Amino acid sequence: MKNQLYFFMVIFTGSAVLLGMTGCAKFLDKKTSNAIVVPQTVADLQALLDNAGLMNQTKTPASGEAAADNYFLTADYYKTCSPIERAFYTWQRYDYTFENDWSKAYTPVYIANYCLELLKKQEQNATNAARWGNVYGSALFFRSYYFQQLLWVYAKAYDEAAASADLGIALRLSYDFNEPSRRASVAECYQQVVNDTREAAYYLPDHPEHAFRPSKAAAYALLARTFLSMRRYDSAYKYADRCLKIKNDLIDFNRDPDLGTFKTTYPFKKFNRETVFYTEMMIGGVYGLVLSTRSKVDTVLYDKYAEADLRKKAYFLKSGDYYRFRGSYSKASVPFTGLATDEMYLIRAECSARRGVEGLQGALTDLNTLLAKRYEKSGFIEVTASTADAALNMILEERRKELIWRGIRWSDIKRLNKEGRNIVLEKVVEGQHYRLEPNSSYYALPLPTDIIDITGMPQNE
Repeated sequence: MKNQLYFFMVIFTGSAVLLGMTGCAKFLDKKTSNAIVVPQTVADLQALLDNAGLMNQTKTPASGEAAADNYFLTADYYKTCSPIERAFYTWQRYDYTFENDWSKAYTPVYIANYCLELLKKQEQNATNAARWGNVYGSALFFRSYYFQQLLWVYAKAYDEAAASADLGIALRLSYDFNEPSRRASVAECYQQVVNDTREAAYYLPDHPEHAFRPSKAAAYALLARTFLSMRRYDSAYKYADRCLKIKNDLIDFNRDPDLGTFKTTYPFKKFNRETVFYTEMMIGGVYGLVLSTRSKVDTVLYDKYAEADLRKKAYFLKSGDYYRFRGSYSKASVPFTGLATDEMYLIRAECSARRGVEGLQGALTDLNTLLAKRYEKSGFIEVTASTADAALNMILEERRKELIWRGIRWSDIKRLNKEGRNIVLEKVVEGQHYRLEPNSSYYALPLPTDIIDITGMPQNE
C-alpha cells in the first residue's frame, strides 16, 4: 500500500499527466518535463484530477451491464467463459477477488479524497479562486460520480420506506486507507451524492475545457441521474432541464460531422457534441460478457428498432446470425458510460410524462426532438399520445433503445420494478432455464470476497 500511495502522490508535470488526452486542442499543448514532484499547489492537484487514465477511462462498473438483458451469449461463446462470467451471466453467487469493479471505481474516489485533503492547505485568494474552485468542485464531482456508479451495482434500488435500513456502499470520505470501512445505508449514500454534487455545481464552470473534466452541466446531469434512480421525478426534471439549458446539442444521424459512415466499424466520433462528461466501462472482471466481439444483441430488443430508425445501422453490426453492438461514443469496443445530452432529453421527457396531462406536451416535444435526429428524415413521423401513461411507455422504450450498452439498464430495471413494471429476466443455457424475479435480492450484486474478509463488512444476501 505504501507504493500505491506514493504512486498517487507523484505526478509528471506537463502533458504526461493528461493521459489519454492527446490531440485535444490547446488544453493539451503542454511541454513535457521529466520532473517528478509531490503535489504542493492547486495546479498540481488539477494535474492529478486530469489524469484520465486514473479518473475516467475504464473505471465504471461492468457487472451491472453483464447481469442485464441487453445481450445474450451463443452456446459456443458460453463454453469459453470463465467460472465467474458464467455465474454473473446466470445470476449465481460466486466468490471473487481483486481486480474488479469495486477496486476500479474506488481508485478515482481515493484520488478525489486526496485532492480534497491537500486543498485544505492551499489558501484560496483572488488570484487562484477559479482554479481552486475547479479543483474543489471536480474532486467532489468525481467522488460522487463513482459513488453513484457503485450504488447502481452493489445496493438495492432506492426505496423511500427502506432506504435507511438497506445497505449501501462504503462512503470513503478520507484518503487515509487505514480508516476502517463500513457500509452506510442507501439513504446516507444517496444523500452524500446529492449534497456533494450540488456543492460541486456551485464551483464548476458551465462548460469544461475537455469532456474528461467535470462541469456545471455535468453536475446537473449527475443530479438528474441520481434523482431518477431515487424516483424523485420532480427533482430529476429540474436538473435535466438545468443541464439542457447549458448544453443541448444532439447528433443528427442523417448527416453529422460527429457520425461517420455506417460502413466504419465504430462510426461515432469520440468526445462528440452530445458528450457532457466522459467515462468508460471497466475492462477486466466480467467485462468479457459484454465485449462486442463475444456478446450478441438481444433479438427482441433489436427488432424494436424500425427500419427508418438510423440507430439500427449506427448501433449494430452483423455478426454471424445475429448482431453485435458497435455504437459506443468511445469510438471503440469499450462502452462509453458518461453523461450525454440524449440521456438528459429522455430524463426530462420521462419526468414530464409522470406529471400527467400537465406535462404531456412537454414530454412529447422532448421525445420528438430526439427522435427527429435519429430517424431518416423521409421516414420520421412525430409520435403522439392521448394520455401521459401512453407517452411514458413510449419514452421508457426509447430510453432502452437509445441508451443501450451504457451501464444504465441494470439500474433502470431495479427502479422500474419498484413501480410494478414486472420486468423478469430469463435465460436458457445448455438446456437449463434461469430466471431473475423482480426485486430479487440479487439486484444488489455480491461484493468482492476479499473486501468482505478484510473489512468485515456484511455481504449482500
